[in-house]
Amino acid sequence: MRLLIQRVSQGRVTVDGQVVGEIGTGLVLLVGITHEDDAAVADKMAKKVALLRIFEDDDGKTNRSLLDVGGAALVVSQFTLYADTRRGRRPSFIHAARPEQAEPLVEHFMAALRNAGIPQVEGGRFGAMMRVELVNEGPFTIWLESE
Repeated sequence: MRLLIQRVSQGRVTVDGQVVGEIGTGLVLLVGITHEDDAAVADKMAKKVALLRIFEDDDGKTNRSLLDVGGAALVVSQFTLYADTRRGRRPSFIHAARPEQAEPLVEHFMAALRNAGIPQVEGGRFGAMMRVELVNEGPFTIWLESE
């Protein structure tokens, strides 16, 4: 599992002009699933995200987690995180899980975030052409891999 984590003051996903997910302060999580991923990996990654100390405390130090700030999570499935560009000019996506495996794991990851205590977990629409808008605070972006 690969996550591109962005600390935001707001985030929104629209499909065909309709908002399908929207948050204020929190994290936009672009999620890639590979063939070896399973529910245990999704659970581990959700716990890591919930407890990752990337929000500032009163002294301006990154000592607070998503749980600490009561922030939200906007989860967007993104198979392109597993793009292989080592050969040629067209990316290969053979390392990305097929939709029938990836979609349930993304849903499981979202449920695991809720179970970890994240008060608001929103999502995009799996397989749709999505427009993702966000205001990255910092900017603060982290790449997280389960492997």
